[in-house]
Amino acid sequence: MKKTFIAANWKSNMTNLEVKSWLGGFNVQDLKFIDKKIVICPPFTLLPALNSLIAKNKLPIYLGSQNISPLDEGAYTGEINGKQIKEFAEFVIVGHSERRKNFFESEEMVNLKISQAFKYGLMPIICVSDLEQVKTLQERVRGKFQFNVAYEPLFAIGSGIADTPENANRMAKKIKDILGGIPVLYGGSVTSNNINAFTKMSDINGVLVGKASLDPLEFLQIIKNA
Repeated sequence: MKKTFIAANWKSNMTNLEVKSWLGGFNVQDLKFIDKKIVICPPFTLLPALNSLIAKNKLPIYLGSQNISPLDEGAYTGEINGKQIKEFAEFVIVGHSERRKNFFESEEMVNLKISQAFKYGLMPIICVSDLEQVKTLQERVRGKFQFNVAYEPLFAIGSGIADTPENANRMAKKIKDILGGIPVLYGGSVTSNNINAFTKMSDINGVLVGKASLDPLEFLQIIKNA
């Protein structure tokens, strides 16, 4: 039986003060009895605080970074490299459509970031929006098995209009056929109302949640309904 994977992408939201309020927004004890893999991907600035709070409260939550430098440690002003991320997190989102669009990340750039994630033992959550990106990804990850793919159709990102579970499942199956059966998540306007329709699909292993994860009660309901 598959273990549902729920990743929260907070994007460029939340402060240290707001994180404490977020955790106080629900009974954290509720999380301790849920048999799902939960990953929170906050901005870089919040990784140390969340790492400490998760340890203090003994929460079954993993941390992920929303980005990683394509370069190793060194004289690269403003970059956060894999070695630094590994101090606080185990996962990293790579190739999100917003970074491809807003920061002009090329396939070559995504490839370099994937390589850095593998080098430092970070589990990449590699975002794709179509099969052409999947076919390009096939060459990058040949022989690698420790990664996840998030299928996020462009029309569903931040629009409030999700893909149909049936179509998302068909895409997940095609992605697995190309990449060799790795876990596939669905991302794009996921809510507590539609989560179960996606996670009950045979080839969808979990979800990448955006805006809805900023509301603690909504996020908890997403976890429960998955």
